[in-house]
Amino acid sequence: MHPFFYLTVDRPKSGAATPALSSSVTGGYDTNERIISAAAKVGPVVVSVINQTQGGSANNEAAIQEGTSLGSGVIFLKQKGKAYIITNAHVIADSVKLQVVLSNGTKKTATVVGKDTITDLAVLETDDKGINQVADIGDSGKLRKGETVIAVGNPLGFSDSLSNGIVSNLKTTVPISLNQDGVYDWEEEVIQISAPINPGNSGGALVNLNGQVVGINSMKVADTSVEGIGFSIPIDDAMPIVDQLMKHGKILRPYLGVYSMDLSIYLDNSANSGDEAPSDDAEASPDSNGDDDDVPAGEELVVPDGVTEGVVVLEAVGPAKAAGLAFNDIIVALDGQLISSTLDLRKFLYTKTKIGDTLDITYYRDGKKGELSVKLVEKTENDG
Repeated sequence: MHPFFYLTVDRPKSGAATPALSSSVTGGYDTNERIISAAAKVGPVVVSVINQTQGGSANNEAAIQEGTSLGSGVIFLKQKGKAYIITNAHVIADSVKLQVVLSNGTKKTATVVGKDTITDLAVLETDDKGINQVADIGDSGKLRKGETVIAVGNPLGFSDSLSNGIVSNLKTTVPISLNQDGVYDWEEEVIQISAPINPGNSGGALVNLNGQVVGINSMKVADTSVEGIGFSIPIDDAMPIVDQLMKHGKILRPYLGVYSMDLSIYLDNSANSGDEAPSDDAEASPDSNGDDDDVPAGEELVVPDGVTEGVVVLEAVGPAKAAGLAFNDIIVALDGQLISSTLDLRKFLYTKTKIGDTLDITYYRDGKKGELSVKLVEKTENDG
């Protein structure tokens, strides 16, 4: 049984102005009835996503427990005989076959329109037969702390899974290990709610009391060691990504071509730094895993006195190699902004630069400071 949350407002003194409350936190009837109404409105647009991986099958319950994974999705668009669904990228990872199950139990084959592991968002396509409703997309920028919200999923395709809570924090920055190797190399701003998101509800909708979708729930960014907390990608952040996925099938991002590790990790681990998995400016390279065999014999990292933060280049490829970056260079600044970690490097690239920009890099090589310029190119799937 989920707890109910009540909003109380102190009665103003006589003659004092009554503070205005948005329609999303008050209404003509009580909160419980509004939760029921909002859940009924959003229920038909939340689907189950069945991801069949290699060797799996989704034909029976036993098979679902082995070789497949379950998540949720939100129908947001119908056009030209097709229906389009937002879900999490990790929900459809390694898929061989995808199916979506409507709230009435109807099962449909789905295909991937596009996905983005950085933001953990994906768009699926299926035929629109039997789909009569799409989500009412809200405005996450209008949410307020303490506002009642509902996390809605459809993990089995036969009944909605609901949990209600309040908005605990409008912008919580959560560190993420994109490669799931324990090294945090990205961070995401999410809505924190007082309702846990279980794996089957990941990719489902966060809904306000008007039944509007204000977020996409994500299990990937959840800290499983903390109970009673859920995270949701703000819909205002999600929809621009969805638009790009619909248009290009991917997110167009600049590519530098640096496989790296944090200098702080190197200093902490000293001679054992090769045990740490490297990262590039997008994702870890499958052929550069940080093993001792990757480090040329006799080449040692020279760290200048006083330099304790930066990014150590394990391998330079593409634009970075062409510009002259090399193994064991220590990047300390991009366009004059200090860079202390791979996370800093990636965030700078993805939020402050674009394809075709020229990036000025400050670095140390063999203890001596240097500068060079790199022209950023479009990242491709082959870039890792």
